[in-house]
Amino acid sequence: MIAEDGAQLGIMSPQDALQEAQDRGLDLVEVAPKAAPPVCRIMDYGKYRYQQSKRAKESKKHQHVILLKEIKYRPKIDKHDFDFKTNHVRQFLEEGSKVKVTIMFRGRELAHPEFGRDLLEKVVKATEDLCQDRVDCSRLRRDGRNMSIVLNPAK
Repeated sequence: MIAEDGAQLGIMSPQDALQEAQDRGLDLVEVAPKAAPPVCRIMDYGKYRYQQSKRAKESKKHQHVILLKEIKYRPKIDKHDFDFKTNHVRQFLEEGSKVKVTIMFRGRELAHPEFGRDLLEKVVKATEDLCQDRVDCSRLRRDGRNMSIVLNPAK
């Protein structure tokens, strides 16, 4: 038996331990139920739960979550629109997010996938200083009317 102040109370019967906890105005909490004999602790359980939640919040505060952002291009994009969207890709990579660059094809544009591949190569070339590893444009994913690649941020 261990008291809240850290003092060892030794082995006690459950009734004695419960009485001791009530005398101190605290709770009797079973810490290790599978041990022989089971280990209990005299503590303020409400305060303990509050401290646990505070520790959990503090550890969440220091986490870094990597998000997947997506930017969509079209094969017949204008230079200004290309630059604007590519600046967004660069921003997302600087923030530490992964970026999925997708080229959307419509109608007869599907007959010329090389336009999409060229566009993706231009995006990769414009963002290669922020990417973790050299992006191989032969790893393009083609699903239906879309062609995409995922860019990983540098550490």
